[in-house]
Amino acid sequence: MSEQNDYIIEFRNITKKFPGVIANNDISLGIRQGEIFALLGENGAGKSTLMSILFGMYEPDQGEIYLRGEKVKIKSPNQAAELSIGMVHQHFMLVENFTITENIVLGLEPEKKVFGFPVVDIKGTDQKIKDLSHKYGLDVNPTDLIEDINVSTRQRVEILKMLYREAEILIFDEPTAMLTPQEIEFLLNIIKNLQADGKTIILISHKLYEIKQVADRCAILRHGELIDILDVKTTSTQEMANLMVGKQLSLSLDKSESKPGDPVLEVENLTLDNELGVEIVHNVSFKIHAGEIFSLAGVSGNGQMEIADAIAGLINVKSGKISLNQKEITHATVKERIESGISYIPEDRQRFGLILEMPLAVNLALKSYYKEPFSQKHILQENVFLEYSDNLIKQFDIRSGQGSTTIVRSMSGGNQQKAIVAREIDLDSDLLIFVQPTRGLDIGAIQAVRKRMIDERDRGKAILLVSLELDEIMSCSDRIGVIYNGRIQTVAKADQITREEIGEAMMGVGNHGK
Repeated sequence: MSEQNDYIIEFRNITKKFPGVIANNDISLGIRQGEIFALLGENGAGKSTLMSILFGMYEPDQGEIYLRGEKVKIKSPNQAAELSIGMVHQHFMLVENFTITENIVLGLEPEKKVFGFPVVDIKGTDQKIKDLSHKYGLDVNPTDLIEDINVSTRQRVEILKMLYREAEILIFDEPTAMLTPQEIEFLLNIIKNLQADGKTIILISHKLYEIKQVADRCAILRHGELIDILDVKTTSTQEMANLMVGKQLSLSLDKSESKPGDPVLEVENLTLDNELGVEIVHNVSFKIHAGEIFSLAGVSGNGQMEIADAIAGLINVKSGKISLNQKEITHATVKERIESGISYIPEDRQRFGLILEMPLAVNLALKSYYKEPFSQKHILQENVFLEYSDNLIKQFDIRSGQGSTTIVRSMSGGNQQKAIVAREIDLDSDLLIFVQPTRGLDIGAIQAVRKRMIDERDRGKAILLVSLELDEIMSCSDRIGVIYNGRIQTVAKADQITREEIGEAMMGVGNHGK
């Protein structure tokens, strides 16, 4: 790569290998001072690995990094912080029972002298955190506990951690994966403000329209190799998508008209409390028929996730009735619901969808391991687990370094999501509950999951889709229920309601009769 003095970062011939996979293969690229530079690629393309090398979490097997023209070896995140590099990870790294201030200053605790002895001065730092948050439009209450704040605020805390450490190079790894459309717009504005303040931003994202909104240039990675570096303004999203997957990719979704059959799921007058005992869902009723996709659209926190959890048996019902194929399951156990014919893709894949320290083969059989052929005379059949896993890996394009024996924690977030989708669809349940099913997936995988959802509908399955992506709701649904403040505002066929009408109902305004 030719020398350019406006490069704040240069990667030269970076190679990083893990067992069974070359995550980065001879990558060379430069990032300019003060630009927003995007990294694009499919799940497992090597984007997060390259940034983890820059942040000191991995050391490259080969190659060099130059920072502000000087060769550096970054051996730890602490050293990266000393070099003014910060990173917001896809899965936040916060201590739940600490305050916002305590999390931000962790490792750099400010001290003051009391009777001649050094004492940690948390209270004195609260105002500094508040001032810093106001400066960048990241308004937070420094004394709030992490366990009491939502996802969007947690992300602001992670950003403030970087700014408190005076980072000039800010890495965002899939920052919008768990945010609502309104929160996404808010974050993108923050990123622009950070650039305006002279920061250099590196953005890892699968969402091409977000890249088009904020990025100056982007690098396309595929199977660990650098494919191209592009000017974002002069490159279409279609071109980016094609380069990411290595072929022409259709960004449209073909869907025939649904042919609904008998009701599979019936929810009657459902009322739910949250963890604090506050009523969050009020008297909700709806039906889902065989052969249709029914979606719940709403801003995060309006009760749609709790409804999905209640149907799956993860939370107790305060009042009301849930029936599956005309059999009441309101108080059935989770196992009984699975065996009655419910598949569930949860919002939080790591907490509720996977056992991270176990192999992929075990995770793919989590809901079937006690049945034949996985278990014979109460003895688990390892060869059956592996054969079954190998088949799903191929069918759903799950990418992992060591195949079926890969420990799930080591897989990318998108491939973890693919594993859950594969397991739940293969259960062949009458009702499939998809909660944020494409969160963290690349554009090719998103299209594949949405097409598979429609295929399952065409096979006569009843599908409940809960998504914060309005595009996903509009393109996949047959009927849409819009929820606000724990109440269904309207239910309409997807082709008989506009985006604007859905948006109004999501905010609790407008006249939308059921």
